Amino acid sequence: MTAKKIQTVTTGADPRLAGGRLTIDLDALVANWLFLAKKSKPAEASAVVKSDAYGLGIVQVVPALWQAGCRTFFVALAEEGLRVKAVAPDARVFVLNGFFAEAFETYGQSDLIPVLGSVHELGSWKRLNTRRKDKLPFALHVDTGMNRLGITVEEALTFADDPRNPKPVLVMTHLATADDQAHALNRKQIESFQKLRVAFAGIESSIANSPGIFHAAIGEYELSRPGVAMYGGEPLSSAANPMRPVVTLEARIVQIRTGLKGETVGYGATATLARDTRIAVCSVGYADGYLRSASGSGVPLRGAVPNGGVGFVAGSKVPIIGRVTMDLTSFDITDLPADAISPGDYVELFGHNIALDDAARAAGTIGYELLTSLGNRYHRRYLKSESD
Repeated sequence: MTAKKIQTVTTGADPRLAGGRLTIDLDALVANWLFLAKKSKPAEASAVVKSDAYGLGIVQVVPALWQAGCRTFFVALAEEGLRVKAVAPDARVFVLNGFFAEAFETYGQSDLIPVLGSVHELGSWKRLNTRRKDKLPFALHVDTGMNRLGITVEEALTFADDPRNPKPVLVMTHLATADDQAHALNRKQIESFQKLRVAFAGIESSIANSPGIFHAAIGEYELSRPGVAMYGGEPLSSAANPMRPVVTLEARIVQIRTGLKGETVGYGATATLARDTRIAVCSVGYADGYLRSASGSGVPLRGAVPNGGVGFVAGSKVPIIGRVTMDLTSFDITDLPADAISPGDYVELFGHNIALDDAARAAGTIGYELLTSLGNRYHRRYLKSESD
């Protein structure tokens, strides 16, 4: 028999003092990773934990994934890699965001693996590595169509053909449009990737990000790199989200007040009340990563996306009134029973009742940005099942 045990981590304030709380379900996170790992087979599934595990905390996320069987992790920065190593010393950790020569000794001391993505980086790494008796491993990033990081396909094929060059331990590319499976660029990138697999035969390869794992035509590879889907985000733009919600964001009600018909609400007086309106003012705003663009009115996005963000409380969705401000956001609770909520109660901003990506769309963005923007003023609760 298992029981859900709540592990509490406080950031900024204890739960009695914080204006909002984040509940992070590590069981759901692990279940999502296991689902993606199964879908990746026969390839191994790694875990992308850059940006402090998409805002959820490397210190909590990585041990949960390690316990579930994940052995390879990707980070953006070497500093993040050191934090992964601190909680999972035996993990294999790749650093995505390039290599700077002054960091070479850190790689040698920490067992981190840089992902080299330019001729300049390859030259620096080779020059520094020749000074060592025990040569350090590296991964090679090849650009197959994204025009961000990576050497060109032609440069990669030339590199592979020269026997004087060291062999990478991993060859990878990144899909630009995998969330849109019909996009023509997918085919171009997959065809280029297959050329790389031939040129670097016997070397581990990686192409599949979260949406790539769902791409039937992607071909063979040895390592997938799930990211946002592991945290509950949508892997595909054209299909229902199969992932379990991982994060619930809630804001505490500071005050309930009544505005009269014809009065305005908030900065800029952008919302004029069409009726006498009960308003729940909540302790959350853009300083907490709840984006101003989610405002109910008074932001340019409302010209393109008519409806702003919503909250969920007492069994109902309630719309934002006026602008999201630095520390406060107002919701229209007129249609709720008068005694349904009180100051101190919590309004869900996304979670089980409001999908992460729906909240993001109302703000004109994507789930990635909402997760990685989460501020440090929330009280955080980590849920994990443990045996009695």
